Amino acid sequence: MQLLWPTPLLQRSLPGHAAVNAQLAQVFLQDREAGGGAGLPMYSSSDDLIQRLPSLALSELFAFVSAGVFEIAQAMNGPIWKASGAGKLQLEIVGAWYQIQNGFGFHDIHNHGNCSWSGVYYVQIDGPQVRAAHPHLGSLNGVTRFYGHQLGLLGGAHMDLGNAYLQASSFDVVPEAGTLIVFPSWLNHKAMPYDGASDRIIVSFNAQVHGERGDQAFGHGFH
Repeated sequence: MQLLWPTPLLQRSLPGHAAVNAQLAQVFLQDREAGGGAGLPMYSSSDDLIQRLPSLALSELFAFVSAGVFEIAQAMNGPIWKASGAGKLQLEIVGAWYQIQNGFGFHDIHNHGNCSWSGVYYVQIDGPQVRAAHPHLGSLNGVTRFYGHQLGLLGGAHMDLGNAYLQASSFDVVPEAGTLIVFPSWLNHKAMPYDGASDRIIVSFNAQVHGERGDQAFGHGFH
């Protein structure tokens, strides 16, 4: 028996994240106010964050992000890279932005284009016990939900105990400040509604990986 086409998800915690996060939160909140977004339930910056708001804190974060993306990409592609003779690999962050969420704001189901890997880093959010105590949202308050390949098949699918495993079509990541999640860019996901004492502040990004001899890993033809 083989379990085919697994979906990888990387989770890492940034060492010493408290100081980095405090600096990032201050910069992002000031930038949101300057952009006229204060008080909105969901505010997203433009995706030129690294170029537009450079800082030591952001540089430290994206050094950590780059290491995480390369780790998961190498785990999935290592043998292919070696066989293709890709040579020295270059990782490029092709877009990065922040989002600030509160007052039941949410980001509906979506995925990311023009990249191979995407991710989310949690800068600020209420702690797990405080979030879960919300009278309406409970433990789902502010979580990031990922959806499996089979989600689109379930609406009209017949279910019996032989395929009950298909019903597990989502996975919730518990958001905690300092945590990085890296995932395939095509994976559908959603920021669930959030309401808390502290704003939910995240950094999202898209990444590409290129070989020094180009990106072709397989010969042309039909198999």
